[in-house]
Amino acid sequence: MATRKRSGSGSKRHLKEKVVQIYESFFRGEDLTSDNPTFWDEFFLLKPKIPQLEAEIHKLTVEQLNNLKDNINLLVVQCIDMLGQEHHIRLVYALQTFSAILTTMYQRAGQDPSINIKFILLGTDNANSKMQKLLEHCSTVLAGDVPDSLKSMVIKLLLIIAIGIDNIDENPLVEYLMLHSLFEPLMQLLCTSTERQQHGYDVVMLLMFLVNYKKQESANPYVVKLSILDDELALNGYGQVITAALNDFVMSTFGGMQASGGGWLSSLTSMVGGIFLTSDETQPVVRGQRNMGGEEGMLLALYEASHLNRNFMTTLAHSSSAAASSAPPSPPATLPPHQTPPNLAQIQALDNEQPTNLLVTFFQYCSIVMADTRTESSINKCSLCFITLTCIVEEQFANSIMHDQNLTFKVQLYRLPMRHRKIVPEEPPSQPLASTLIDLLVEFMMCHLLKKFPGELYELCVGVLLRLLSYQKRCRVRLSRDWRPLWAALIALLKFLVTNESTLLRRHNIFTMAQQVVNIFNLFITFGDTFLPTPASYDQLYYELIRMHQVFDNLFYMALRYSTGDGEFKAEALRLANCLVNVRAIIQHFSPKIEVWLASQSLSTPTEDQILEVVRKNYDSLILKLQEGLEAYERYTERAHRPLLARLVRAASGAARLRADAAALRDHSAALLHHYTTIAERS
Repeated sequence: MATRKRSGSGSKRHLKEKVVQIYESFFRGEDLTSDNPTFWDEFFLLKPKIPQLEAEIHKLTVEQLNNLKDNINLLVVQCIDMLGQEHHIRLVYALQTFSAILTTMYQRAGQDPSINIKFILLGTDNANSKMQKLLEHCSTVLAGDVPDSLKSMVIKLLLIIAIGIDNIDENPLVEYLMLHSLFEPLMQLLCTSTERQQHGYDVVMLLMFLVNYKKQESANPYVVKLSILDDELALNGYGQVITAALNDFVMSTFGGMQASGGGWLSSLTSMVGGIFLTSDETQPVVRGQRNMGGEEGMLLALYEASHLNRNFMTTLAHSSSAAASSAPPSPPATLPPHQTPPNLAQIQALDNEQPTNLLVTFFQYCSIVMADTRTESSINKCSLCFITLTCIVEEQFANSIMHDQNLTFKVQLYRLPMRHRKIVPEEPPSQPLASTLIDLLVEFMMCHLLKKFPGELYELCVGVLLRLLSYQKRCRVRLSRDWRPLWAALIALLKFLVTNESTLLRRHNIFTMAQQVVNIFNLFITFGDTFLPTPASYDQLYYELIRMHQVFDNLFYMALRYSTGDGEFKAEALRLANCLVNVRAIIQHFSPKIEVWLASQSLSTPTEDQILEVVRKNYDSLILKLQEGLEAYERYTERAHRPLLARLVRAASGAARLRADAAALRDHSAALLHHYTTIAERS
């Protein structure tokens, strides 16, 4: 075996391993097979040296890569052929080698778009048959009775293909995954707890990426099959993986928490105090994975299932106790280097007896994500949370579950510390999930009335609220809760819009948003008697409108000012002024009567109960305009949000590439070799 001397030294280099010498010869274009018909059988018995293999490919120029196309084609074909071998060592080493080639070629293509990865890897002849054979071998492994590490290596190989290019639509190899679908064997892995434990995270991520491949341009079989999937075991497995991943995110964000007398929830409240307490000009402090963007993939997976599959609504509400939950944590290989998997038992619920489900976990996750709207990445995730909530509240079954008075949960939502309030740890009430969702929306509305106003997020937030109230009005569901915090949040939003009118109009159409908010009040005024819990709640609504009359007066005058001019917002301002008719009628009807009563009683500062008594006695003479269609809304369509979803898929792809390191493949390879060696010794 040849040795080389160090430059300027008489000492000898370490002997090169045979496989490294083969790599060097191979990528010089030498023919290694003509004199050795068993070359490939021998080659795949040699342990791959991945860093050296990757280095050899990186050395090549684009011209050299194109000139070596035939050699690389041959290597790829041999790797694929070996996946059908019964010889276990060759199978493992072929997987490892092919994964390294794909990873490196995608890296080269990312650096130089002129590289035709499909041409270099597969050539021009029989490319489809080569990929068909590869995917057939993958399907056999995924569905077969083989070690988990082998299935993991195959799934990671498929993931390497799916995430190779930021824009998945431009990935030439993903097209073959459309032609030869692996949906069924992948979903089957989610049906049993042991396989879900091992492979669930990667399987759900892979499915999410494949669903997003040219989903609007062609018949994507993964979109079709996910939309009609009705296998309860598979759907529950899919949901449990997402639940565990979102819980992982919470633990990694506020990591280091240990079980204490106050439990996880009080630890969460105490640890995050001040995390987001910053001015508009500063960025919030981040911890753990908060700035890594690693959870977009699971968020997208939840969105796709909620958007495409009505049967998934059952999974959202599938309850289990924390102690009995079979939701798997993300495999260690999917976590960042040197980070141990968190203890999910700490975050499943208030205690081991507290039931939980995916909706509970999602609401808790949303409360943390929605606290931060200062970066583009956090705004994107927050938008996706609201879009997913929109899909959920449009579904009749999900609404019926969330409003079921017999199905209550104690859900601890994260509340953003602010200067005017101190967060006091307290046990949350046991209430229907619809009430928890309203609390979540109120918290968002109250916490982001900032100079950098996230108007698009507020529009989504108000849209979720409208859909929830429309269901209550339509089905005459009376949700037992205190509605005043919601009304206060809506009024605070209107006051903010009026106060910052000139600044906000440069970037937002505040008249449309204000009209949406006023119409929610109109829904309460016109139909509140059908869904508010008690007559006293209806009285409190009128009290809040009268008490905060100045906000509505200022809003009306602002709308009047713009509607009488010739500006671009004239039509929207006129509609806003018109929709305030009932609110102004209430204020103008009751205010004089309250003043007369105060004068008769010689009072200047009446109590709330005294005002409410005046309101109750003067309903009969109040004349309101009947308004129809207040609960109407346009059902969600994906078209308007495609750019957002594309950005999130790219972010998820980038984060997945960071985690898809060679070390994970080596670990699986070592585990497999140990497994097969042990079997051989026993036999």
